[in-house]
Amino acid sequence: MSKTIGVKRQLQNAVSQNRALSKTGLQERLFANAFTKLVYPQIWEDPEVDMQALDIKPHHNLVCIASGGCNIMSYLTMSPASITAVDLSPAHIALNKLKLVAAKHSPDYRTFHDFFVRGNLSSNVTNYEFFFRPHLDAQSNAYWSSRLGLTGRKIDMFKNGFYQYGLLGKFIRAAHLVARLHGVDLTDFIQCRTLDEQKRFFKSNVEPIFNSRLIKFIAKNRVSLFGLGIPPQQYEELANAAGGDILGALKERTRSLMCNFPLKENYFAWQAFSRSYNQDGVGPLPPYLQINNLSKLRELTDRVDVRNETFTRFLSNTAANTKHGYVLLDAQDWMTNEQLNELWGQITRTAAPGARVIFRTAGIPTILPGRVDDSILSHWEYLGETSTKLNKQDRSAIYGGFHIYKLKDN
Repeated sequence: MSKTIGVKRQLQNAVSQNRALSKTGLQERLFANAFTKLVYPQIWEDPEVDMQALDIKPHHNLVCIASGGCNIMSYLTMSPASITAVDLSPAHIALNKLKLVAAKHSPDYRTFHDFFVRGNLSSNVTNYEFFFRPHLDAQSNAYWSSRLGLTGRKIDMFKNGFYQYGLLGKFIRAAHLVARLHGVDLTDFIQCRTLDEQKRFFKSNVEPIFNSRLIKFIAKNRVSLFGLGIPPQQYEELANAAGGDILGALKERTRSLMCNFPLKENYFAWQAFSRSYNQDGVGPLPPYLQINNLSKLRELTDRVDVRNETFTRFLSNTAANTKHGYVLLDAQDWMTNEQLNELWGQITRTAAPGARVIFRTAGIPTILPGRVDDSILSHWEYLGETSTKLNKQDRSAIYGGFHIYKLKDN
């Protein structure tokens, strides 16, 4: 069996809850197939919120879903003892390993900046060949050397505009196209200089688009939201958060992204509306891309272990009472009760005193009560007030809920 087939089966097991020949079952399998490729060139969970929630200390050992790697790279700036990053997507594994190698072997900040902040220079490919490729493992090298289009290689994404690739990049590109069909250039949004201007832009230019027939049609099509990483199960949670009104939920999340934080503080909005980071040297960037953090990253990259496996499988082979922080992103929205109980059983077994678990949900409330057995969940305290407070600080604004659980004292 090829590695790709094995990965697809693991992904299907993770997201499939319905018969293969049913409509929803087919959508689940399409989603699993899409996730074998690059999905997130940039992760859409705010790492600064995560770092507050995790309360990272130098002796902490963290376990995280890797995704696009912005989170683990940013956590590393807090100097934890170790980070294990797991993911089922070979593309995400290759991207995480490339980021680690680039942080360690870039000759200067400009090289690192050009590669991951700009991501659109031909010199990036030259720097990859000279500085990064000799230090990458064979599997990651094979991924970045594999075909892109008819004549290119995947590493060419970093000269063509990396953040326009992946399912998320294509989704954002499609959103810009739809807006243009309605006479709106979304890139104009980044010219706003105050929060009031941002609110006026949303009210005058973006909100009316949500009333169009085209948007209503797109919103009702579950497959159209795969680019946001939303499988069929999570689609229902998103709709339920707005009383069954999926269009209303999408409009509110868009309003939050555009209106809740000044552009000068919100690199997620820059990615959504300019399809890049602010490159003028003074704009907001993820912690790991900030100039003052590169020297620290260079020293600490060896503390990260990137693994192509499931969260639960990794924990099942981990010693008891050894992990201090767990980052589940929004993956639990995809899970059955059986999968949740198996996962939380392993989290509880491996958790060190004071350990914390953080995750996000498409809906607003925590999904664990009534689904995870009380014999497991009773070991954990839900930090509801802190969760609500930090959720309001999440600049990506695309999730309904942010949740923190802390292991109770014996």
